Amino acid sequence: MHLPAEARQMKRKEQEGTAGKEKKQMSFQIAIDGPAGAGKSTIARMVAKEKGFIYVDTGAMYRAMAYYLLCKGVAMEDEDAIGRECAGARISIRYEKGEQIVLLNGENVNGVIRTEEVSKMSSMSSKHPKVRQRLTQLQKELAGTSDVVMDGRDIGTCVLPDADVKIYLTASVEVRANRRYEEQKQKGIECDLEQIAEDIAKRDEQDMNREIAPLKQAEDAIMVDSSYMTIKEVSDKILDLCKDI
Repeated sequence: MHLPAEARQMKRKEQEGTAGKEKKQMSFQIAIDGPAGAGKSTIARMVAKEKGFIYVDTGAMYRAMAYYLLCKGVAMEDEDAIGRECAGARISIRYEKGEQIVLLNGENVNGVIRTEEVSKMSSMSSKHPKVRQRLTQLQKELAGTSDVVMDGRDIGTCVLPDADVKIYLTASVEVRANRRYEEQKQKGIECDLEQIAEDIAKRDEQDMNREIAPLKQAEDAIMVDSSYMTIKEVSDKILDLCKDI
Protein backbone atom coordinates (compact mmCIF):
# COMPACT_ATOMS: atom_id res chain seq x y z
CA MET A 1 0.00 0.00 0.00
CA HIS A 2 1.35 3.38 -1.00
CA LEU A 3 0.31 6.04 1.55
CA PRO A 4 -0.57 9.53 0.25
CA ALA A 5 0.96 12.56 1.94
CA GLU A 6 -2.13 13.22 4.06
CA ALA A 7 -2.16 9.66 5.41
CA ARG A 8 1.56 9.79 6.22
CA GLN A 9 1.06 13.06 8.12
CA MET A 10 -1.83 11.53 10.05
CA LYS A 11 0.29 8.49 10.90
CA ARG A 12 3.09 10.72 12.15
CA LYS A 13 0.67 12.67 14.37
CA GLU A 14 -0.81 9.47 15.77
CA GLN A 15 2.63 8.06 16.61
CA GLU A 16 3.89 11.32 18.10
CA GLY A 17 0.85 11.32 20.40
CA THR A 18 -1.16 14.16 21.89
CA ALA A 19 -0.53 16.37 24.93
CA GLY A 20 -0.26 14.39 28.14
CA LYS A 21 0.62 11.13 26.37
CA GLU A 22 4.03 9.55 26.08
CA LYS A 23 5.72 10.49 22.82
CA LYS A 24 6.37 7.58 20.46
CA GLN A 25 9.18 7.36 17.96
CA MET A 26 8.15 7.62 14.32
CA SER A 27 9.06 4.67 12.13
CA PHE A 28 8.32 3.52 8.61
CA GLN A 29 7.75 -0.07 7.55
CA ILE A 30 8.16 -1.88 4.25
CA ALA A 31 6.82 -5.46 4.16
CA ILE A 32 7.93 -7.90 1.47
CA ASP A 33 6.21 -11.28 1.32
CA GLY A 34 6.31 -14.07 -1.20
CA PRO A 35 7.13 -17.72 -1.85
CA ALA A 36 10.51 -19.37 -1.37
CA GLY A 37 13.09 -18.47 -4.00
CA ALA A 38 11.41 -15.29 -5.21
CA GLY A 39 14.41 -13.17 -4.18
CA LYS A 40 12.86 -11.51 -1.13
CA SER A 41 16.00 -11.36 1.02
CA THR A 42 18.21 -10.05 -1.80
CA ILE A 43 15.73 -7.34 -2.72
CA ALA A 44 14.93 -6.45 0.89
CA ARG A 45 18.63 -5.89 1.63
CA MET A 46 19.03 -3.67 -1.43
CA VAL A 47 15.95 -1.60 -0.62
CA ALA A 48 16.97 -1.24 3.04
CA LYS A 49 20.47 -0.10 2.08
CA GLU A 50 19.14 2.45 -0.40
CA LYS A 51 16.56 3.81 2.06
CA GLY A 52 18.87 3.73 5.08
CA PHE A 53 16.46 1.38 6.88
CA ILE A 54 17.21 -1.71 8.97
CA TYR A 55 16.77 -4.99 7.11
CA VAL A 56 15.09 -7.39 9.53
CA ASP A 57 16.20 -10.92 8.71
CA THR A 58 13.27 -12.84 10.20
CA GLY A 59 14.90 -16.16 9.28
CA ALA A 60 17.92 -15.29 11.43
CA MET A 61 15.58 -14.46 14.30
CA TYR A 62 14.00 -17.92 14.06
CA ARG A 63 17.48 -19.43 14.03
CA ALA A 64 18.42 -17.45 17.15
CA MET A 65 15.31 -18.80 18.86
CA ALA A 66 16.28 -22.34 17.85
CA TYR A 67 19.78 -21.82 19.27
CA TYR A 68 18.27 -20.54 22.52
CA LEU A 69 16.08 -23.64 22.81
CA LEU A 70 19.06 -25.92 22.17
CA CYS A 71 21.05 -24.10 24.86
CA LYS A 72 18.15 -24.74 27.23
CA GLY A 73 18.40 -28.44 26.47
CA VAL A 74 15.02 -28.62 24.76
CA ALA A 75 14.54 -31.63 22.49
CA MET A 76 13.27 -30.96 18.97
CA GLU A 77 10.24 -33.20 19.46
CA ASP A 78 9.29 -31.75 22.87
CA GLU A 79 6.59 -29.26 21.84
CA ASP A 80 5.51 -28.54 25.41
CA ALA A 81 9.05 -27.50 26.40
CA ILE A 82 9.44 -25.43 23.23
CA GLY A 83 6.29 -23.49 24.04
CA ARG A 84 7.31 -23.04 27.67
CA GLU A 85 10.91 -21.93 27.13
CA CYS A 86 10.56 -19.61 24.13
CA ALA A 87 9.17 -16.78 26.27
CA GLY A 88 12.63 -16.28 27.82
CA ALA A 89 14.31 -15.36 24.54
CA ARG A 90 14.72 -11.70 23.61
CA ILE A 91 15.99 -11.38 20.06
CA SER A 92 16.82 -8.22 18.12
CA ILE A 93 18.88 -7.06 15.16
CA ARG A 94 21.27 -4.15 14.80
CA TYR A 95 23.93 -3.13 12.29
CA GLU A 96 27.56 -2.36 13.00
CA LYS A 97 29.72 -1.07 10.13
CA GLY A 98 27.22 -2.50 7.66
CA GLU A 99 27.17 -5.97 9.24
CA GLN A 100 23.96 -7.44 10.60
CA ILE A 101 24.29 -8.45 14.24
CA VAL A 102 21.72 -10.85 15.68
CA LEU A 103 21.39 -10.40 19.42
CA LEU A 104 20.02 -13.06 21.75
CA ASN A 105 19.44 -11.66 25.23
CA GLY A 106 22.11 -9.06 24.46
CA GLU A 107 24.71 -11.49 23.07
CA ASN A 108 25.95 -11.56 19.47
CA VAL A 109 25.04 -15.02 18.12
CA ASN A 110 26.02 -14.53 14.47
CA GLY A 111 28.68 -17.21 14.70
CA VAL A 112 26.50 -19.97 16.12
CA ILE A 113 23.13 -19.86 14.34
CA ARG A 114 24.12 -21.31 10.95
CA THR A 115 24.91 -24.87 12.04
CA GLU A 116 23.02 -27.93 10.83
CA GLU A 117 21.75 -28.61 14.35
CA VAL A 118 20.31 -25.11 14.60
CA SER A 119 18.76 -25.46 11.13
CA LYS A 120 16.96 -28.65 12.15
CA MET A 121 15.69 -27.14 15.40
CA SER A 122 14.58 -23.99 13.56
CA SER A 123 12.59 -26.05 11.07
CA MET A 124 10.85 -27.82 13.94
CA SER A 125 10.37 -24.94 16.39
CA SER A 126 9.17 -22.42 13.79
CA LYS A 127 5.96 -24.44 13.42
CA HIS A 128 5.12 -24.01 17.09
CA PRO A 129 2.35 -21.41 17.70
CA LYS A 130 4.02 -19.94 20.80
CA VAL A 131 7.35 -19.54 18.99
CA ARG A 132 5.64 -17.69 16.15
CA GLN A 133 3.71 -15.56 18.64
CA ARG A 134 6.88 -14.66 20.52
CA LEU A 135 8.86 -13.77 17.41
CA THR A 136 5.95 -11.83 15.91
CA GLN A 137 5.88 -9.80 19.13
CA LEU A 138 9.63 -9.13 18.97
CA GLN A 139 9.45 -8.20 15.27
CA LYS A 140 6.62 -5.77 15.94
CA GLU A 141 8.64 -4.16 18.74
CA LEU A 142 11.65 -3.74 16.45
CA ALA A 143 9.52 -2.25 13.69
CA GLY A 144 7.92 0.14 16.15
CA THR A 145 11.19 1.87 17.00
CA SER A 146 13.18 1.67 13.73
CA ASP A 147 12.57 2.21 10.03
CA VAL A 148 12.54 -1.34 8.67
CA VAL A 149 12.34 -3.52 5.61
CA MET A 150 11.08 -6.93 6.67
CA ASP A 151 10.64 -9.97 4.44
CA GLY A 152 8.94 -13.28 5.00
CA ARG A 153 5.69 -15.07 4.25
CA ASP A 154 3.29 -13.41 6.68
CA ILE A 155 4.78 -9.95 7.24
CA GLY A 156 2.09 -7.87 5.54
CA THR A 157 -0.75 -10.06 6.78
CA CYS A 158 0.28 -10.81 10.38
CA VAL A 159 3.47 -9.13 11.57
CA LEU A 160 3.09 -5.63 10.06
CA PRO A 161 -0.53 -5.38 8.87
CA ASP A 162 -0.27 -1.55 8.87
CA ALA A 163 3.03 -1.32 6.96
CA ASP A 164 3.45 1.81 4.84
CA VAL A 165 4.26 -0.24 1.75
CA LYS A 166 3.42 -3.92 1.19
CA ILE A 167 4.94 -5.94 -1.63
CA TYR A 168 4.10 -9.47 -2.69
CA LEU A 169 7.18 -10.62 -4.59
CA THR A 170 6.74 -13.75 -6.65
CA ALA A 171 8.03 -15.67 -9.68
CA SER A 172 6.98 -18.82 -11.47
CA VAL A 173 8.01 -22.22 -10.07
CA GLU A 174 10.09 -22.83 -13.19
CA VAL A 175 12.02 -19.57 -12.84
CA ARG A 176 12.64 -20.08 -9.13
CA ALA A 177 13.80 -23.64 -9.75
CA ASN A 178 16.23 -22.47 -12.43
CA ARG A 179 17.63 -19.81 -10.12
CA ARG A 180 18.20 -22.37 -7.38
CA TYR A 181 19.71 -24.82 -9.87
CA GLU A 182 22.21 -22.22 -11.13
CA GLU A 183 23.12 -21.24 -7.56
CA GLN A 184 23.85 -24.85 -6.66
CA LYS A 185 25.88 -25.41 -9.85
CA GLN A 186 28.03 -22.37 -9.10
CA LYS A 187 28.80 -23.88 -5.69
CA GLY A 188 29.78 -27.17 -7.33
CA ILE A 189 26.79 -28.99 -5.86
CA GLU A 190 25.20 -31.76 -7.93
CA CYS A 191 21.44 -31.27 -8.25
CA ASP A 192 18.44 -32.17 -10.37
CA LEU A 193 16.33 -29.36 -11.87
CA GLU A 194 13.10 -31.35 -11.91
CA GLN A 195 13.55 -32.34 -8.26
CA ILE A 196 14.21 -28.73 -7.28
CA ALA A 197 11.03 -27.62 -9.07
CA GLU A 198 9.06 -30.38 -7.36
CA ASP A 199 10.42 -29.36 -3.95
CA ILE A 200 9.58 -25.69 -4.54
CA ALA A 201 6.02 -26.52 -5.60
CA LYS A 202 5.61 -28.70 -2.50
CA ARG A 203 6.96 -25.92 -0.26
CA ASP A 204 4.51 -23.45 -1.84
CA GLU A 205 1.60 -25.75 -1.10
CA GLN A 206 2.72 -26.26 2.50
CA ASP A 207 3.24 -22.52 3.10
CA MET A 208 -0.10 -21.57 1.56
CA ASN A 209 -2.07 -24.18 3.48
CA ARG A 210 -0.42 -24.14 6.90
CA GLU A 211 -2.77 -23.57 9.81
CA ILE A 212 -0.88 -20.64 11.34
CA ALA A 213 -0.07 -17.53 9.28
CA PRO A 214 -0.33 -19.05 5.79
CA LEU A 215 1.44 -17.47 2.84
CA LYS A 216 -0.94 -15.18 0.96
CA GLN A 217 -0.95 -11.77 -0.65
CA ALA A 218 -2.32 -9.07 1.64
CA GLU A 219 -5.35 -7.32 0.17
CA ASP A 220 -3.49 -4.01 -0.01
CA ALA A 221 -0.15 -5.43 -1.20
CA ILE A 222 1.26 -4.71 -4.65
CA MET A 223 2.28 -7.82 -6.59
CA VAL A 224 5.67 -7.76 -8.29
CA ASP A 225 6.41 -10.74 -10.55
CA SER A 226 10.17 -11.02 -10.89
CA SER A 227 10.10 -13.92 -13.37
CA TYR A 228 11.48 -11.86 -16.23
CA MET A 229 13.08 -9.00 -14.34
CA THR A 230 16.67 -8.43 -13.27
CA ILE A 231 17.49 -7.91 -9.61
CA LYS A 232 18.09 -4.22 -10.28
CA GLU A 233 14.78 -3.85 -12.11
CA VAL A 234 12.92 -5.38 -9.16
CA SER A 235 14.79 -3.22 -6.67
CA ASP A 236 14.17 -0.06 -8.70
CA LYS A 237 10.46 -0.84 -9.02
CA ILE A 238 10.05 -1.33 -5.27
CA LEU A 239 12.12 1.75 -4.48
CA ASP A 240 9.84 3.74 -6.78
CA LEU A 241 6.83 2.48 -4.81
CA CYS A 242 8.59 3.62 -1.62
CA LYS A 243 9.80 6.98 -2.88
CA ASP A 244 7.52 9.02 -0.60
CA ILE A 245 8.59 7.43 2.68
